[in-house]
Amino acid sequence: MTKLQSEKLERFSDFGSLLKISLGLIVITMLSSTLAYAEIVSVDVEGNSFDVDYTATGMTVSGVEADLDFVSLIFTVDVTDSLGTLDITFDRSFYDSIYQGEDEEFIVISDGGLEPNFTETETTPQSRTLSIELPSGTEELEIIGSSFDNFISEPTTPEPVVETPEPVVETPEPVVETPEPVVETPEPVVETPKTQCGPGTILKDGECVLDSTPEPVVETPKTQCGPGTILKDGVCTLDERCGPGTILKDGECVLDSTPKPTETSVKGMGKEMVMGVIIAFVAAGIVAVVFGIMSKASKSSS
Repeated sequence: MTKLQSEKLERFSDFGSLLKISLGLIVITMLSSTLAYAEIVSVDVEGNSFDVDYTATGMTVSGVEADLDFVSLIFTVDVTDSLGTLDITFDRSFYDSIYQGEDEEFIVISDGGLEPNFTETETTPQSRTLSIELPSGTEELEIIGSSFDNFISEPTTPEPVVETPEPVVETPEPVVETPEPVVETPEPVVETPKTQCGPGTILKDGECVLDSTPEPVVETPKTQCGPGTILKDGVCTLDERCGPGTILKDGECVLDSTPKPTETSVKGMGKEMVMGVIIAFVAAGIVAVVFGIMSKASKSSS
C-alpha cells in the first residue's frame, strides 16, 4: 500500500509541474502578443538605402518603398489586433514635410483612401515622430511628405525661358502693275424742263398741252339800279324810302316823271283786234259759199 501511495504522489507531482509549465507558456504568449518591439526597416531611394525606426503594437511591418512622384512612403502592414499602433520616427535629413521653411503636417492614408487617426508625438530639429492607429485588416499605409533627402525638394518657380526669335528675311515678290482699262463714261444729257407755255396751254409731265380747265365765271355785281329801285344784297329792289309817285334821285325824293300807259289806249286796241277777227271770219264764210255754188254749177252742167 505504501508503495502504491508513493507512486501516486510521484505522478501527482509530475502533473503539477506540467500544469505550471503550461500556464507559464500561456502567459508568455499573451505578453509576447502585447509587447511592442522597436525595429528598423530599410527603404531604397534612387539607389540610396535609408533606415526608418518604428515600433509596432498589435501589428507587423513587412516592407516599405518610396514613391518619388507623390513624395510618399508606402508601408506593407498586417494588423492582427482590433486596433494596431505604429510609432514611426523620420530623420529630417532623410524625410520631412516642410512648406515655405515651416513644418507642414504629414498626410496619412490607409488602404488607398481611408484617413486613420494619427498625432505627431515628438518634434525636434533632427527628427519627427508620428503615432498612427490602424484598424484590424489594414494592409497598406501611405505617408506623404515634401522631400527625400534633397532628392525631391519643395516646388520652385521655374525661370522663364526667353526664346530669341530668329530674324525672318522676307524676299519681296516682284510687283507687276497691270494698267487699269480706261472706261469713258458719257456725260448724261440733262434736258431742261419747260417752265412756261403759250396762252391756252399748261405744263403737264414736262410738255405743254391744251388747258381744258374751264375758266371761272366771274359775276360782276350790280352797282347801279333804275329809278325807284335800290341795290340790296346785290339785287335791285323797290325803293320804299319815298312815297307813291316819287323816286329817290341824288339822295332826295322827287316826282316820278316816267310816262305811264293809259287804260283807254289798251281798251281801244282790244276792240280793234276783235273787229278784225270777226271781219276775217265773215269774209272766209263768203268765199266758202261762192266756191260751193261754183262747184254745184259745174256738176249740173256736166
